[in-house]
Amino acid sequence: MTAKTFTVICAATLAAFLAGCGSSVMLDPPTIPTPLINKIPASVGLRIPAEFESFVHSEEVIGRKHWKIDLGRSNAALFTQLFAYMFEKVTVLDADDDASLLSLDALIEPSIDAFEFSVPNQTKTEAFAVWIRYRLKVYNADGTVVANWPVSAYGKSQSGGGTDALRRAAVLAMRDAAALIIMKLDDETGISARISSVAAASVAVQTPQPATTDEE
Repeated sequence: MTAKTFTVICAATLAAFLAGCGSSVMLDPPTIPTPLINKIPASVGLRIPAEFESFVHSEEVIGRKHWKIDLGRSNAALFTQLFAYMFEKVTVLDADDDASLLSLDALIEPSIDAFEFSVPNQTKTEAFAVWIRYRLKVYNADGTVVANWPVSAYGKSQSGGGTDALRRAAVLAMRDAAALIIMKLDDETGISARISSVAAASVAVQTPQPATTDEE
């Protein structure tokens, strides 16, 4: 066996070994049940940053196995569905779209601050767990940030299939975030009150005042 042949065999063996030590998890767009809420009477923009739409988390667990978790389009799909349930009108914008050209009451931009997970050999349990910390920035019509809200979510799934269990935990964390946003968005950001106050001010400006005459 020549040195060159030996090198090729070693490289192929190493690649096969590394492939066997890694797991890749691809998430499908999660769905959430229709919430029993009244929609906020507003037209909002949902800006999807490129890094949010293509978020991938890679991590080596205790030096034993490399995990790659690809949220892909699942984030964008979740928030598009969620805000369609919460607002009268939602316009989805790409990162480069100019929101000022649209008649929006507010613009919401989600991002991910942190993503963590655990697997059974770390916790000595039978569970896979996922933590996600989202951040929602809310802009008013002139582009000023009026709210900056971190949303922490958690999902847990019992072991039973490795990648499938971790996928379920990630989906449960995303649904947990959706439930928190439905319950607390208005309280945490004051978006309804802000939109109402702007609308009231606009009406006041546009309403003509009655003419006055001097009494003789």
